[in-house]
Amino acid sequence: MDDILTHLNEAQQEAVKCTDGPIMVIAGPGSGKTRVLTYKVAYLITLGIDPFNILALTFTNKAAREMKERILKLVDNREAGNVWMGTFHSIFARILRIEGHRLGYPSNYSIYDTDDSKSLIKNVINEQNLDIKIYTPGYVLHRISDAKTSLITAEAYNLDTELILQDKSSGRPKTGLLYSIYQRRLFAAAAMDFDDLLLNFYRLLNEFPEVLYKYQTKFKYILVDEYQDTNHAQYKILKKLAANNENICVVGDDAQSIYAFRGANIQNILNFRHDYPDLKTFKLEQNYRSTQTIVNAANNIIANNKEQIFKTIWTHNDHGTRISLMKAATDNEEGTLVANAIFEHKMNRHLKNAAFAILYRTNAQSRAFEEALRKLNIPYRIYGGLSFYKRKEIKDLLAYYRLVINNRDEEALLRIINYPARGIGHTTIDKLIIAADSRHCSLWEIIESLPNRSIDISSATQNKISIFANMIKSFSIQLQQKDAYTLAREIATASGILKELYEDRTPEGVNRYENIEELINAIKNFTERPVVTGNEEDANGNGLGHFMQDVALLTDADTPDKEDPDHVSLMTVHAAKGLEFPYVFIVGLEENLFPSIQSINSRSDLEEERRLFYVALTRAQEKVTLSFAANRYRWGTLTVSEPSRFIGEIDISYIEMPQKVSFYDPAHDMTGRSHDTSASQSSMTARRNLKKISSLDQNTEQKDFESSDLDTLQPGMEVEHERFGRGKVIGVEGNGPNKKATIFFRNVGQKQLLLRFAKLKIL
Repeated sequence: MDDILTHLNEAQQEAVKCTDGPIMVIAGPGSGKTRVLTYKVAYLITLGIDPFNILALTFTNKAAREMKERILKLVDNREAGNVWMGTFHSIFARILRIEGHRLGYPSNYSIYDTDDSKSLIKNVINEQNLDIKIYTPGYVLHRISDAKTSLITAEAYNLDTELILQDKSSGRPKTGLLYSIYQRRLFAAAAMDFDDLLLNFYRLLNEFPEVLYKYQTKFKYILVDEYQDTNHAQYKILKKLAANNENICVVGDDAQSIYAFRGANIQNILNFRHDYPDLKTFKLEQNYRSTQTIVNAANNIIANNKEQIFKTIWTHNDHGTRISLMKAATDNEEGTLVANAIFEHKMNRHLKNAAFAILYRTNAQSRAFEEALRKLNIPYRIYGGLSFYKRKEIKDLLAYYRLVINNRDEEALLRIINYPARGIGHTTIDKLIIAADSRHCSLWEIIESLPNRSIDISSATQNKISIFANMIKSFSIQLQQKDAYTLAREIATASGILKELYEDRTPEGVNRYENIEELINAIKNFTERPVVTGNEEDANGNGLGHFMQDVALLTDADTPDKEDPDHVSLMTVHAAKGLEFPYVFIVGLEENLFPSIQSINSRSDLEEERRLFYVALTRAQEKVTLSFAANRYRWGTLTVSEPSRFIGEIDISYIEMPQKVSFYDPAHDMTGRSHDTSASQSSMTARRNLKKISSLDQNTEQKDFESSDLDTLQPGMEVEHERFGRGKVIGVEGNGPNKKATIFFRNVGQKQLLLRFAKLKIL
């Protein structure tokens, strides 16, 4: 036991050794949060707590897997693998396979991902003859998701006058009806969406006292990672599960609560002490990740937020270099400056591409950086794009697996009944759907008993449908007899998918075939994993059903990556949460972009944007570079941008200045209206910093460089640029404020400059 604790610092030890009663561990970035959670589980096991009585909830499967592996190394006890550890959704999905029959669900229910849900909603919208441009599937699903995470069922939604009024005001009065039909169709298909896993588990605890008592008794110790990211449903579930003995330990950082758009509620962590008056609180404030400069700058930023649990992050690491600040004329030039800086760092310090990350507020910003990196032949990867398990060929084969496991899965059935093509056309499928609706039964029931149904379908087509149905049924019988890999391979072959893709020898076809091979490899790895024994739901733990449950609950961080790992990472700040890189570029730091224009009208939204910037800063280990553009294209028009107020909140002693910067005044918004000054002590400090920075700017500006009048600029002229040196004008285009020149510079190559911003001297 003591050997375990020696690997922790004093604050971490205190948090680990406290085991009983409600506990909150506030863990700053880079402070060893996951380490504490891991050691706490191991410590409980060394105290003699049965692993089956420990519930540890995380927000990614990857985190759960890594933690379990570490625990097994720390504790010399094979039983340690029996800890109930996983994401909220994966743990609740397991329990629903055991207890879901109480709500009318079979143990082999399907889990619909976002694409499946949108497809079903689209069908429902069309069936109701509603305008899909008004009732977009994305909007309707978002509305339903918000309701479910607030524990509002379809029945309750349609009785809620406020929700009904909101739908009428938005011009979508039928949203409640769509929710009801969507839920009925899910139930008929023996399927749940992601939000149902939370809502239905809560229903089990709320409606069946024996189930609540069973799991309150079973989970004697509950540990929760990233508690600041929990939503209302997760909060209510935890409150019920822990009500019996209150042995609940939550770990998180309110300063890193950045997922309100997904339903996360920062009040869950801020008000935890009110839920449990005898709460014991521990703060992990030592940062092991970043330099002193980065840590101090991050403290500057987060100090401006009012709603927080106050702490001071510190580090024993080196002071490090100052934060660099880059000013670009346009968003395209910003991409070039960042790419050039990465290239220079690589060459001068002999670094790998993987040492660098470019973080932005929105995915749309990636284009300029992609183009600039490609020109320098620097490999990169965009995170948050199309994940492996979302690719068409993968979803096609997975649909076969889903239908074999759950014959009532309507979305899977519609996807593959005629893929590969077997002569079952849209007209036939429409007739089958109408027959199922009129008889109030599932589509599979119609297909399975087709010869006995009076449906206007030719005998030849009926025969094709019967062959398809018999193939699926034959594989369903083998579910409990064969491991996942053997059965998955046989289905891929018998379905005709392997043959179809193998015969497509185009580069795209070869890539799709290789993706299928990668999926089969993943199933092989799953089959060979050790199976935890002793859990009643883990019978045939290496079966295809268990693999499909894992796949349904995967996050982007869990998907296979076949690309070269040595690449620059491009991602939104939201996607970067939990990651770290030696060199981080935080780009697009402009008002109305970061902070977002949607956030500047409310304090709570603005404080979340500031937390987002705090998260971005604290991803860096050695060096941070901030960049912004003086002008940015919006809907094809070049508009003037103001640098972000967040830059001014960093003490200037931590910033290495560019040649010239003009800053946003945080006391005024874009219209010049003054903000509330009674709560603006931090704003005054920021303004002082910005004034100092501006004066530093002027002192470092090259006084002897004078721009020429560029109205007379013509192709062929020799010019000199303040930064790029001497060059020759290749072409001039545009008029007035949009006039541009293409110039070849001897030192940096060809550039296109907007003349109203270019500093050029005609030679």
